[in-house]
Amino acid sequence: MVEIRDLRVSYEGEEVLHGMDAHFPKGKISVIIGPNGSGKSTTIKAMMRLVASDSGSVEIDGEPVSSLSQTELARKMAYIPQGRNVPDITVNRMVMHGRFPYLSYPRRYRPEDHEMVRKALEWVGLTDLAHKKMSQLSGGQRQKVYLAMTLAQDTGVILMDEPTTYLDIRNQFELLDRARLLAKEGKTVIMILHDLESVLRYADHVVLMDSGSVTASGTASEVLASEALKKAFGIELSFIETEDGVHCFVKR
Repeated sequence: MVEIRDLRVSYEGEEVLHGMDAHFPKGKISVIIGPNGSGKSTTIKAMMRLVASDSGSVEIDGEPVSSLSQTELARKMAYIPQGRNVPDITVNRMVMHGRFPYLSYPRRYRPEDHEMVRKALEWVGLTDLAHKKMSQLSGGQRQKVYLAMTLAQDTGVILMDEPTTYLDIRNQFELLDRARLLAKEGKTVIMILHDLESVLRYADHVVLMDSGSVTASGTASEVLASEALKKAFGIELSFIETEDGVHCFVKR
């Protein structure tokens, strides 16, 4: 369980998060949605202490993030950013980075570290690519590597900032299916998504942000049907129920 209370963040003297309150339940996929510039990525970065907050708190299972060292935080919460440079290292070495919070310096990998990496690569289906260079992989394969690195980090909370960006449809669904499996294993999965159909299909809990504040939260169907969503995006959705679930489309 992750709880945000009265969180305020400023950039260059301008407040961009205005007393934000939100919770993200354990064992569920929570999705943050909102227009561009609404504060979604800032929220994720503030949770990871990558940006400083002016006031308020972020708690993991009742423990304030502010009381944790960077190493302690990295053992509790893992983060997949929206974009990153592609290092000239092998897949195996990249995934091994997830073990850094558990190692002293100079780093000496233990048998349990190698075993965790092996299991993570197996879980995402990349065992055969372990010795390939990251630069030789497709965008979908790289995203699986980052997910494997996150699994190797072995945290209870996983944050993903627009993880489906640049992925084709098949890889989008595969990544989201794996996120669902992580939630079923008891992980608190928090992600930012733009595709509202994917939100409806995968999210257990949705937080809608607009202009630096939370304007609605609840189940996907509740939030997507709310007046707050219509106000935030300037659109209204219609819903249709089929044999494989409920789908949404924009009304004209």
